[in-house]
This record gives sequence, C-alpha cells and structure tokens, in this order.
Amino acid sequence: MNIHEYQAKALFEKFGVPVPKGAAAKTPEEFINALAELPEGPTMVKSQIHAGGRGKGVFKDGYKGGVRFCASKAEAKESAGRMLGNTLVTLQTGPAGRKVQTIYFTVANKIKSEYYLAILLDRAHSRPVIVASTEGGVEIEKVARETPEKIFKVLVDPAIGLADYQVRELVTKLRLAGPEAKNGSRLIRALFNLYWESDATMVEVNPLITTPTGEVLALDAKVSFDDNALYRHPEIVALRDLNEEDPKEVEASRHGLNYIALDGNIACLVNGAGLAMSTMDIIKYFGGNPANFLDVGGGATKEQVVEAFKIILGDPNVKGIFVNIFGGIMDCDVIAKGIVEAVREVGLRLPLVVRLEGNNVVAGKATLAASGLTITSGDSMADAARKIVKLVA
Repeated sequence: MNIHEYQAKALFEKFGVPVPKGAAAKTPEEFINALAELPEGPTMVKSQIHAGGRGKGVFKDGYKGGVRFCASKAEAKESAGRMLGNTLVTLQTGPAGRKVQTIYFTVANKIKSEYYLAILLDRAHSRPVIVASTEGGVEIEKVARETPEKIFKVLVDPAIGLADYQVRELVTKLRLAGPEAKNGSRLIRALFNLYWESDATMVEVNPLITTPTGEVLALDAKVSFDDNALYRHPEIVALRDLNEEDPKEVEASRHGLNYIALDGNIACLVNGAGLAMSTMDIIKYFGGNPANFLDVGGGATKEQVVEAFKIILGDPNVKGIFVNIFGGIMDCDVIAKGIVEAVREVGLRLPLVVRLEGNNVVAGKATLAASGLTITSGDSMADAARKIVKLVA
C-alpha cells in the first residue's frame, strides 16, 4: 500500500524525522487556510499522486510541472488552481496520467546540498538495507547506471537493529560534519524506526537536504507498506486513497483476491503467486500477452471464483481467459463449480481454457464436462497455454 507525500510527511513528524512545514488542501476554498499555516515567502506547490517524476511531469492542458517553486503565496495559490482537478502525466503514470485531487503546500527551504536516502528490504540478504548517495534530487536509477560508486549500502541485522557505528558510517559517507552530522544521525535513526515499526517495505527521501544553518530535512517522502501487515496498523489503513488505485484491484482486495492489471489480452486466473508467474511466462512463451496477475489463493471459494471472473471481464482488453489451477489445498471441484457458475452468470462469450490438476481433479473435470458450456480443457500447462493463445489469435 502506498500513501501520499503529505501523509508520509505527517508520519515522519510522528517519528521525529524533520520535514519542511507544510499543509494540504483538497479544494480551492481550502487553499486559503492551508497557506495561512505557512510563513510568508517562497512556497512549494506539490501535486499529490502516487507516482514519481512529478516535477518533470506535464498536465493534460500543457501546464508544466507537478511540483513548482513559487515566489509568493499568491503565486502558489494560482499555481495550485492550475493543478487541482487537472491530469498530470509523468514517466511513471503512463500516457493516461493521474488526476490531482490534493495539493500540498510547503515552505521553500534554502538548500545547501542534496542527498538520497532510502530504506528497503534486501531480499537477497533477508534484511533491511539503507541505501544512500551524495547525488540527491536526481533519478537514482541514472546514478546507479552511470556512477554506481556514488551509491553505498548498509545492511541492518534485524536481530540487533541499526547500530551506532552504522549510523556513523552513513554520516561519514554522506560527508556530513558538525551540526549536520549530529542532525543527520538523528534523522537516519528516526527514519529507520519508522520503517521498522510501521512494517514499511520502502521509505525513500529524495532529496534529503542540508540547509545553510545546519538543518537536515526530508524534502520529499515516499513510503510503501507491507499489505500483509496492515492488520496491525489500522491508522495506516485509514490513509489509503482508493482514487489512486485501479478500480479492479480495489474490488479484488474486497474479495480477498490478489489482482494486478497488465497490458495484454489473455486473462489469467490462478491459485498461488508462483504458479501465476509461471502461467504468465508460458503465455508469453507461446506468443501471447497476459492481461493480468490474478491469484485466488490456496483456499478460494466458489463465490471468489465468480467475483474473479467479473473482475477479469471488467477489462475491455481481455480477449480470452486461461484458468490454471493446481489443487494442493485447493479442491479442483470447488473451482470447477465456481467456473461453471461464473460463466453462466456473466454470459461469457470469450474463449476459456481450463487446466486442472491435483486434489479432486477427476470430479472437477467431470463438473466442467457435464456443464454443457463451451470450455476448452488443457491436458497440461503447456497444452492449455498453447490453446488459449491460438484461440485468442
């Protein structure tokens, strides 16, 4: 789960991470009160969407920059009016862009130096890693590609936590000294506490800045959370913005389904994330393009299968459906009954190929055969993938 910058900044403040003073507004009427909370002088106006590259983004009406520096509050209010309700297109949103529904005003701090700092999970080492660089404010991917020596990492042992010597190592490599070193150390430790205690999967600050007076501030904030741990954090769940998510993905989550939309035309309904990945791979292998990742889990009910079909058919790009089920815990006959009910309820007209294997597979295949519906059976995963690609083509 992702949250907006203004929400992340509020969380930063809760954990003692210093940020520029700011205020959010969702309507033109709220602009006045939000700006009144800030001191007079230069102000930053930031479009709030779940995508990076906002500063270089362009709105649908041609207005440039989803993050803008304004010399005064009056200019900030005018700029915010151009952004709110407008659609911002960045490299991460794709050509469709995202509609801006919240504006975040912050104090425009004087900047001495910019840095990059992030905390995420290093899956290869099964522990958190702090990634830092003296090259902040630019695309970290470009830095990694062109000057990788400017990026350094510190792995944190989860059994011990972030050690003092590791904080000193980071501060030294960032070349912070004097008051900056002291303030930077506090920020790094506070940021790690936030990451650890909130079950975040990523906390990113780009740029992290120092000011001429020795302050160290998180000028930007991006935080993602582990969906599987959200039951421990109802206060974070309350921050979820459904307007920023694919409606089909939102609907899937309501029914306990894992769905991610892709840009192909062959829908996949699978039980198990690993099998789902393999299913998408084999569709590509035979020349097709998967339209989604949809994992119904190991104990899906007939009702969940019906809902899964409805979600799949909500994508107008879908031209065929591949159901690939391996029944370990799953009962193949339960899936088969769900498929039959779903096909009858939605009046399916698209090609449907089903491959069942495992627990109670004989009964499952019998249910499909007795349905009288046009369902193509796959004898193996490869056979089923080959058939659905051919039918769609």
